[in-house]
Amino acid sequence: MDPFEAFKAVQREGWAYFAPLEMVTIPTAGQLVVFAGIRAGQRVADLACGTGVVAVTAARLGAKVTGLDLTPELLTRARLNASIAEVDIDFHEGDVEKLPFADAAFDVVVSQFGHMFAPRPDVALAEMLRVLKPGGTLAFSTWPPELFTGSMFTMVSRYLGPPAGPAPAPAPLWGDPNVVRERLGTAVRDIVFKRADMNVATMSPQHHRQLTERTAGPVRQLVASFAANDPAKLAAFRREYDDLASQYIEQNIMRQGYLMTRSTKI
Repeated sequence: MDPFEAFKAVQREGWAYFAPLEMVTIPTAGQLVVFAGIRAGQRVADLACGTGVVAVTAARLGAKVTGLDLTPELLTRARLNASIAEVDIDFHEGDVEKLPFADAAFDVVVSQFGHMFAPRPDVALAEMLRVLKPGGTLAFSTWPPELFTGSMFTMVSRYLGPPAGPAPAPAPLWGDPNVVRERLGTAVRDIVFKRADMNVATMSPQHHRQLTERTAGPVRQLVASFAANDPAKLAAFRREYDDLASQYIEQNIMRQGYLMTRSTKI
């Protein structure tokens, strides 16, 4: 019995509404594919692939791409995106902590803002490395804890309080290079970090918050719970969110800084 089964069920349902955000993750998908050095003919796994923006980008270069995500609604969108782009991608519903792939099946394993939400980093990373061939490339994009998105998810966790069951690892820690180095340990070599920005058009902090409330799994969970049980706490969360967001918005652009990590499996 997976001790995080209930947590994953909430994640699966909550992220089902993410699709509208794919437009802002398309440019960062291109950056991750270039950063990972993906080439035609390589076997690539895009894990926690969402609507397939990284998978489609890699497939258009001629890579042989497999995508996996926990949420069936996002895979439906990913298959549509692949069809529109006229590329062949093998999509699977599944859990990054229990990958349905053989050892050393891929030349490159990537994840864009996805694997970081797995509750056990050690389990997810072990699986990612297991399916990667020796000498293969592991590359991912994550949210640093000190910037907007990492700070926002930390705030959400604070408002939600401790879970009823075991506590998942904080997702923003995947954006701390020191933590990433420690987690990768001696399993890889040649670790490279690169910072970049996701630029999101928005008319106000409130516009950005409303979009996040509709699309981001943990935020949807928080809003649904507080709207029914604690409207005052929901109002406090919204004020704090708007104040945080306002610090990153200039000329109708929110700059969401993120971290890319690349390494080679030993």
